Amino acid sequence: MAKVQPKVKKLYYAIGEVSELTKLKAYVLRYWETEFSQLRPPKNRAGNRTYRQKDIDIILKIKDLLYNQKFTIDGARKMLSGRDNVTKSSGTAKVYYSEKQQVVIRKIREELAAILKVIQR
Repeated sequence: MAKVQPKVKKLYYAIGEVSELTKLKAYVLRYWETEFSQLRPPKNRAGNRTYRQKDIDIILKIKDLLYNQKFTIDGARKMLSGRDNVTKSSGTAKVYYSEKQQVVIRKIREELAAILKVIQR
């Protein structure tokens, strides 16, 4: 998962800036706040959310879990809370993968996809 580097490094970012950086709609970010206890950006006096770099990193981790690794919200919540033994169905049997194993599997898949592209040329 690549770390997003904004053009101008700041301590706090508005929800619109974070939305632009992460390529997610603002309503998705607000919804994820209700679903993930790890994502609680503080609010300023005006009541606007003020995201820090660690909040952006959490958002990117959630995005990766949900969109790339195809976890459910509940599964992503368990992964973020540190419970590595999240079940993933493969056919009828349940398989348990740790976070490190999932990274290795994802890298292998990427390499196999690159090999397949070379073969298809």
